[in-house]
This record gives sequence, C-alpha cells and structure tokens, in this order.
Amino acid sequence: MAEIKVDPVDNHTMVIPETEISAQKPHRTLRVASLDIFRGLTVALMILVDDAGGEWPMIGHAPWHGCNLADFVMPFFLFIVGMAIPLALKRIPSKGKAVKKVVFRTLKLLFWGLLLQGGFSHAPDKLTYGVDMQMIRFCGILQRIAFAYLVVALAEIFLKDAQSNDIAAGYCSVFRLYCWHWLLGACILILYLAMLYGTYVPDWQFAVHDKESADYGRVFTVDCNVRGKLNPPCNAVGYIDREILGINHMYLKPAWRRAKACTVNSPYEGPFINDAPSWCHAPFEPEGILSSISAVLSTIIGVHFGHVLVHLKGHSERLKQWIMMGFALLILGIILHFTNAIPLNKQLYTFSYVCVTSGAAALVFSAIYILVDIWGLKYMFVPLKWIGMNAMLVYVMAAEGIFAGFINGWYYEDPHNTLVYWIEKHIFIGVWNSRRVGILLYVIFAEILFWAIIAGILHRFGIYWKL
Repeated sequence: MAEIKVDPVDNHTMVIPETEISAQKPHRTLRVASLDIFRGLTVALMILVDDAGGEWPMIGHAPWHGCNLADFVMPFFLFIVGMAIPLALKRIPSKGKAVKKVVFRTLKLLFWGLLLQGGFSHAPDKLTYGVDMQMIRFCGILQRIAFAYLVVALAEIFLKDAQSNDIAAGYCSVFRLYCWHWLLGACILILYLAMLYGTYVPDWQFAVHDKESADYGRVFTVDCNVRGKLNPPCNAVGYIDREILGINHMYLKPAWRRAKACTVNSPYEGPFINDAPSWCHAPFEPEGILSSISAVLSTIIGVHFGHVLVHLKGHSERLKQWIMMGFALLILGIILHFTNAIPLNKQLYTFSYVCVTSGAAALVFSAIYILVDIWGLKYMFVPLKWIGMNAMLVYVMAAEGIFAGFINGWYYEDPHNTLVYWIEKHIFIGVWNSRRVGILLYVIFAEILFWAIIAGILHRFGIYWKL
C-alpha cells in the first residue's frame, strides 16, 4: 500500500525568485527545504509530546479548553498537507490523472490509519496484535489527514481556473484568483458552526469497555438535554460521533480524563475521584466526524500559502502575505478565546483553535523560510530535514512505536526486561536520577535524534517511504 522508493525525484518544488534565475539552469526547480524542515519539526514534536507528555503534562494535550504544545501538531500537519497540494498537483496537467492520484493516496492513508490506530497494533508496550471488529476505532490522525487532503485536493483540481503563473503582488491578488476555495471554506465553517451550536444533545448512556478500568462493564448515564454547549459531556461533536460511529468505536482514553473534575492528579493521569462525573469514564473521539469537517479549514489555509509560493516570485512578496495572514489569524483566534466567544479547543476543533494554530503554523513556517531558504542556514536544521523527507517512515516507526514494539519482542525472562527499557532506565533515568528528565532526554536522543540519523542514511541512498 505504501511505496519504498529509491527515487531522488522531488515531492514538492518551489519557483526560484527572479533574482536567482540567472544563477540557475533553465526550467530548473529546487525542493522547498523549509517545507521539509517544517514537516520534520512537526513529526519530532509529535514524538516528543506523545512519549514525554505523560511526565510533562504542560506539553501534552489540554484536557479540554486551552492549547498546549501537543495541540499544535495536528493543525501543523494539515497546514503542511495543504501547502504541498498546489506544489504537487501543478505538475499533473490531466485532471483525470490528478484525481486518480488523489483518490489512491487517500485510500493508502486510510489503510495505514486503520492499521496503526484502529486497535490492531498494540505496540510498543504490549507484545500482541489484533482487534475485535466490534471495538475497532474508525477515526485517527491519518484518517483525518486523508479526509482533509481528499476534500482540498479535489477542490484544487476542479475549482481553479486556467491561470497564469505570474500574478500581481497585491495582497488580495491570490485571494481573488482562488475565491472559490475560500467560498468552500466559508461553507464548511457555516456548516460546522450550525451543527456545533444547533444540534440538540439528549441524555445518553454508555458501558465501560476498557478492560484495564476498575469500572469495566459498569453502565453510566449522562444528563444533557441541551443545545449549543461546548462542555465535555454535552457537545454536538461527541453526540454526532456516538450516533454515527457508535460509542464502541471511539477513543477510550480521551484527554479529558486528566481534568480536575475527574482526577486529583490533574494535570497528570491518575485514578478517578470518588464523585467524578459520569462522563469522565466515557470514550470520546478527538478525530471525529464534525471536528474533522472543521479541520479541513486548516488545510485550506495551508493551500493558500502554497498558492503564494507558486505564484509570487520574490521572497519579500511571499513573506508579506504569509506574515500578515499569520498575525491576523493568531490575533483573531486569541480574541475569540479570551472574550469567551469561541474557546480554544482541540477536541472540538473550534474556529478559534483553527485561527490560533494556523496563525502559529504560518509564523513558524515563515521563520524557517527566512532562516533556510533566504539566509541559507540549512545545516543547523539538517536532522529535521531528513525526518521531513521520510516523514511516513519516522511516524510509523517512532511516533506509532512499531520499531520499539519490535525490539521489545526480544526480551530476557520478563517482557519488561528489554533493550529499550534497559537504555531508558540505566542510561537516561538512572544517570540523571530523575524519571521526568530521563524520559525527556530519552525521547530527544534515543528516539528523535536516532530516527533523524536513520532518515539521513536513507536519504544518502535516495530511499524514501512515499504514499
């Protein structure tokens, strides 16, 4: 389903600014190093927050409202996917071929998403595999990326008119050229807000299906009978997922379990308090249906940045567009949150969350673009570039723990007596005499840096895992 290619062909290219054309061969294009680095940074952040977030909850997902470091990872991925779409599709002249490529890539993303996050893989902690089809999780990170990619890529194919590669450098020129994309985004936003605030949420019941829970098999009732609430138990996002996906097919351990209302150990995980609300025990799908509809907006914003990269030739023109839009989105999202109009919430993928995370993605990418593609400071970011050029490999092996699970399968006497646990305990935790510091350093050096080196070796031989 995925391809391991020995292929030096660029996955995305950039148009060389006019001031640099004379130094290049005719029609030559260069890979956008800053986009590779930004992708590598995002994969590295995912590994960091997933594997160190338990010990450092301030970088893990916010239990409900709010936005921690981990909450920027998904929008950054969607932004990058959107930005790469114009760069990839502009080289495919036939709409039929473009549609075929988009659909096939979407199916591959869905396959890997179900395999890695549907419950089949129990890596790295459990040496088992397989999933009860009555409990398979339908949604996940790659599934959300697949949906957003499909919608926006098809819009890119069918909604754009025949255009000149060169347009005026005015701030609104790119917006006007792709007005239908923004109309699609407006329709998606209206649909999302109408369903979020207009859907009636009745009372509901659930049984605890987590076999590791002390309350396994117990039935709880949640009182709602409301409309337009954004609290954990009674929001429309969860209700729609329960009705369409089924509560048995949702994520069993949502971030809200670390909320103060649920555990005395908040913001760390811990046992529930005796009078914890019933919803603390419930599953919730953070990559569910309605929130994934809203997530398409992050990809549409990313596509705009890709359009700027394709059509505007000068660094200053590009940066003016990117930075102004980045600050505008960031300020709008902060205002919506702190005026209590629309709170920041990753689980619901609220509009303020779209604005803040997309604005942050815009500014981070702009900073990388300045450092790398303008100032030429590429060498200091080489490990991230290597990860970004083999992002799927690093995501599967490191972020999803497949490689660590494989290593853990070779143990001595006890399943916890493995090379991974030995390195973690004796080289990092033992040396620093601190589990928190040891785990953090283990993730940085034994996971992120290790896979950067592996990706670099593969890059040296031109080997990439492409979807």
